[in-house]
Amino acid sequence: MTWGERRRAVAPDGAAISWWSYGDGPPLLLVAGQAVDHRSWDRALTGLGAGRRVLVYDHRGIGDSERGDGSRYSTRRLAEDAVSVLDDAGVDRADVLGHSMGGRIAQWLAIDHVERVGRLVLAATSAGDRHTPARDPEADEILRSGETGRLAQLFFPGGPNPQSLVDLLAVGGRSLDRSRHFRASRSHDALADLGAITAPTLVVHGELDRLTPASQARLVARAIPGARLAILRGAGHGVVLDGGLGAELAARWLADPQA
Repeated sequence: MTWGERRRAVAPDGAAISWWSYGDGPPLLLVAGQAVDHRSWDRALTGLGAGRRVLVYDHRGIGDSERGDGSRYSTRRLAEDAVSVLDDAGVDRADVLGHSMGGRIAQWLAIDHVERVGRLVLAATSAGDRHTPARDPEADEILRSGETGRLAQLFFPGGPNPQSLVDLLAVGGRSLDRSRHFRASRSHDALADLGAITAPTLVVHGELDRLTPASQARLVARAIPGARLAILRGAGHGVVLDGGLGAELAARWLADPQA
C-alpha cells in the first residue's frame, strides 16, 4: 500500500525519525518490531485503520530514519523517539499497538509517558529475557540472519502460504544498526515497572511463538493492572501482522476495551 507523504520528527538527540500518516479519526500509533520498517503494518492496516488516523514510523537506523546517537539504542530511549513522532504529528494522546520489540518500546511509552497513551495492545512481546526461558537457539539464529524466507516460516507457522507474507518482514538498516536493535530488545527489562501502566491493556500472543514463549504473555498480563490476555491457537510471532484474528481482536479492543 501507499502510506503517503513522509514526514520527519526530530528525536531528543537530533536524529530525524521518518513517519507516515494514513486516514482520519482517533489516532493510533503502531510501533514496529526489531529492525523492520513501517511496511510491516501493510496487511494489518485494513482492520486496524478503519475510522482512524494511523501513524507509523521507522525506528532509528532502519528504513528512512537516521541512526543518531549509538547510546540511544535501548527500548526505553526508543520510546522517546515514539514521543517525538506524536509531537510532530500534533497528537497529545494516542492508542498504541506495539509488536515484538515494538511492544517492549510501547511498555516504556505507557510507563514513562502515561498521559500520551490511551489504550494499549502488546503483541508477541515480553517483559524481558531474564524472566523467560532461554529462546529456541534455531529461532534466535533465524532472527539474526535477517533472511526473510526463513523469517516468514518462523513468524507465520501453519499458514496457507508464509512466503506470501515475506513483504511484511522488510528487515532494513546496516548490520551495525540491526545489531543495536537486537541488543536493545534482548536487554529489555520492564517487569518491575509494568504495574505503573494505567492504560486499558490487551496482551495478544501466538501459541506457537518460538521467539517469545506464550508464558511471557501471561507474565506481562499479570503484571499490568486489569490487563486482558488472548493467546491464539496456531499463531506464531507474527500474530497481528498478517491482518488475521490477532489484528481483529486488537481492533475490537481498541474500539471498546470492555468488549
